[in-house]
Amino acid sequence: MPTALITGITGQDGSYLAEFLLSKGYDVVGMVRRSSTVTYERILHIQNDITIVQGDLHDQSSLVSSLEEYEPDEVYNLAAQSFVATSWSQAVLTGEVTALGVTRLLEAIRSVNPKIRFYQASSSEMFGKAVEVPQKETTPFYPRSPYGVAKVYGHWITVNYRESYDMFAVSGILFNHESPRRGLEFVTRKISDAVARIKLGLAKELHLGTLEARRDWGFAGEYVQAMWMMLQQDEAHDFVVGTGETHSVREFAEYAFGCVGLNYQDYVVQDSRFLRPSEVDLLVSDPSKARQMLKWSPKVNFQGLVEMMVEADLQRLSANGKQT
Repeated sequence: MPTALITGITGQDGSYLAEFLLSKGYDVVGMVRRSSTVTYERILHIQNDITIVQGDLHDQSSLVSSLEEYEPDEVYNLAAQSFVATSWSQAVLTGEVTALGVTRLLEAIRSVNPKIRFYQASSSEMFGKAVEVPQKETTPFYPRSPYGVAKVYGHWITVNYRESYDMFAVSGILFNHESPRRGLEFVTRKISDAVARIKLGLAKELHLGTLEARRDWGFAGEYVQAMWMMLQQDEAHDFVVGTGETHSVREFAEYAFGCVGLNYQDYVVQDSRFLRPSEVDLLVSDPSKARQMLKWSPKVNFQGLVEMMVEADLQRLSANGKQT
């Protein structure tokens, strides 16, 4: 029975990946930062099936200790300061965790057992002001946020350790992947939550920044399967993972409100407070390498994703007795 260590297991991707690996018969070890507040809601339903260990990407000794104690066959680094907007106000922290944290983990693996297979969660935000459309594995990076810059570092240090030390280390360049488990600060979940609240009479309007930014949105529950597939290959390769389609924030809002019979124009307010210092206008993937080599392709389309998220928020708020 193989063992996998997941950093960031309490996040959206970590919870879906843990479920998937358990279904494959893995022993799953999840690394979490020590906190006086327990934030395990995404993994409560599987908490008894996994092992939780305290560790921090700031602290290399905790990484080494975890690797030595649990002897994982695979390590998935999903931990990061992952909210793009926050990366401007906490740029140094973003660099420490999202960039240098990758190096600390790779160095811990190299010192404990360089045969461990390593997955780094890279991001389409690395493409930023994209120099070609669509974006594939060879597209040059042009990040437009401290988060994107930090992810570029994490990506290239992964490549460097692979080439320098012959480690099986790969980067998955995942385009936007959403779900009902997405944090409320992210625009897709902000929209689906607001739609449910407005439909239930708990809110009257939704404040958003730019409506014209276009993204390649897919379902996170499917994308974690691609992560696992990357570590099952005979040779280490980096892969772009996405749907190959792009939709605007406006389209997302329009369809989400339409799911409950409302017109988004009656409720959406553009608010300059939510504009980024530098915007990423258009991201869309070319996932042909993943289709060919991994035999991976998404099954949930854009409309299905939006419907899933709106329905989940409606059910959640209704079950809570319409409490805000």
